[in-house]
Amino acid sequence: MDILALLSSDVYVWVILPILIFLSRIADVSIGTMRVILISKGMKLLAPVLGFFEIIIWLTAIQQIVGNLANIFCFFAYAFGFAAGTYVGMVLEERISIGKVLVRVITKKDATPLLNSFKEAKYTVTSMGAKGYDSEVNMIFTVIRRQNVPKVIEIIKKFNPQAFYSIEDVKYASEDGFSLPRKRRFPMSFGFNRKGK
Repeated sequence: MDILALLSSDVYVWVILPILIFLSRIADVSIGTMRVILISKGMKLLAPVLGFFEIIIWLTAIQQIVGNLANIFCFFAYAFGFAAGTYVGMVLEERISIGKVLVRVITKKDATPLLNSFKEAKYTVTSMGAKGYDSEVNMIFTVIRRQNVPKVIEIIKKFNPQAFYSIEDVKYASEDGFSLPRKRRFPMSFGFNRKGK
């Protein structure tokens, strides 16, 4: 069977084409999610590159939809692909380590052991005393690379499982005076991290 015969066959029109559209939507929506994340992180060069490929894939998919308006399976494949791509994009956002975060820890316990643990792990920290609802508390701040979050959470829970902590994205942070180890020179890390226990 030659290519032209395959493209005009019922198998291609009703099975292969919807699958290709489904996969295309997963790809372009996932890329779109990553593009938005990169924009929020201030990565001005990589975000437009992803945007280019996102639109190329989307135009290819929509061209096939317009050329097969009588095929309802293409419509469902397009919709399901968008939904699946949204999910895949959310998973990628959780798994791929991009940028830096601010970790804020509030504890009633003496923070010296926690501070020492952070210093041993080569994280620069700032600590200060504060007034809580009913007692004095210690506040600790550190800016870390996002891929190090599970390790930092592990240190916090080892120090005090009841300690309150929050994590916020940081769009930009000066690295002067901060111990942010540079293992890679790429704008993003493609390593997948296990969730902190």
